[in-house]
Amino acid sequence: MAGVDEAGRGPLAGPVVAAAVILDERQPIGGLADSKRLSPLRRERLYDEILAKALCCAVAEASVEEIDRLNILQATLLAMQRAVAGLRLKPVKVLVDGNQLPRLDVLAEAVVKGDALVPAISAASILAKVHRDRWCVQYHLERPEYGFAGHKGYGTAEHLAALQAHGPCDQHRHSFAPVRLAAARPTATGEPHP
Repeated sequence: MAGVDEAGRGPLAGPVVAAAVILDERQPIGGLADSKRLSPLRRERLYDEILAKALCCAVAEASVEEIDRLNILQATLLAMQRAVAGLRLKPVKVLVDGNQLPRLDVLAEAVVKGDALVPAISAASILAKVHRDRWCVQYHLERPEYGFAGHKGYGTAEHLAALQAHGPCDQHRHSFAPVRLAAARPTATGEPHP
């Protein structure tokens, strides 16, 4: 049985990330929970333990271009589909956090609040969240003026101010209203955004 979850549906920038995990019952992992309820340090430690102990796992993304072309829900389902396809073992059943299912060629069930109820979904939640947070920290090195290492792409006051000052960058989701509005406004220097 594989658990599947995503990270990054709400942010204004970056890919949406999904993970699929098949846990090994002979190697239980203590402390699995919804990634949002864990500290960053605890997530990092569990990330390494999941990679070491799970029977198999896969992480996949849908790009900003795919999010803008398909919409965030369809891009999320695509990332989930890719994560399941990336597992080296084919699961008998897939449990997906939430109330929507990607198109899969195996039995699948949506589990509302599954990231808190099903250990394999909790594990997938952690892998997806850590992967996406690491992407944000890495991208921050390229474009520090946006502050991605801090806000992780979410629409914080700091991020919205950076959008206003610098306009959207290549990793902003233009299909999201705050980005679209920022692209339509002139920059702080009065010049139109590129």
